[in-house]
Amino acid sequence: MEVSNVNNGGMFNGMERLVGNNYKYWKMCMEAYLQGQDLWELVAGSDVIIPIETLEHGESRRKWKKKCGKALFALRTSISKECIEHVRDISSPKEVWDTLEKLFTKKNTARLQFLENELAISRQEAMTISEYFLRVKSICAEISEIDDKEKISESRLRRYLIRGLKKEYVPFITSIQGWATQPSVEELENLLSN
Repeated sequence: MEVSNVNNGGMFNGMERLVGNNYKYWKMCMEAYLQGQDLWELVAGSDVIIPIETLEHGESRRKWKKKCGKALFALRTSISKECIEHVRDISSPKEVWDTLEKLFTKKNTARLQFLENELAISRQEAMTISEYFLRVKSICAEISEIDDKEKISESRLRRYLIRGLKKEYVPFITSIQGWATQPSVEELENLLSN
């Protein structure tokens, strides 16, 4: 892996760095990257433990250490400065992976409550339709990241979006609520933008 694959702009080898609220996306991309580099076995396969130090295992042990170094480099350089402290001193790719899994998949009740409150009070105000829809969808995505059981359905998302719109959209919303088939969130955004 070349140094040019890493930059300070929040990207590693073309993918977003792990910053906390993007764990599921980071995990999916990092798993694919490690598989593509033939390093995944160090995390979830038969190669997670260093071979025993004996004469007959000398070469395989050296190869394992080299692969381990590559995997650790990929993992550590794809994690933001704020998150690296959790895995800085870990010397096994599997342990790094497992530590991040435990850290970012635990349910954060306080954050979940904060996001639910943000969603409940979201209003369009000075935002454009696109900005407002993006904000509400981002909050909903983060809620889903924190708790799989709290996934927000399309109809619930549509209700949140409609509730926070400017008053000038009320007549239009009233008219489409009488439609036999309700528009998807994307269709609603396009209709309101026009």
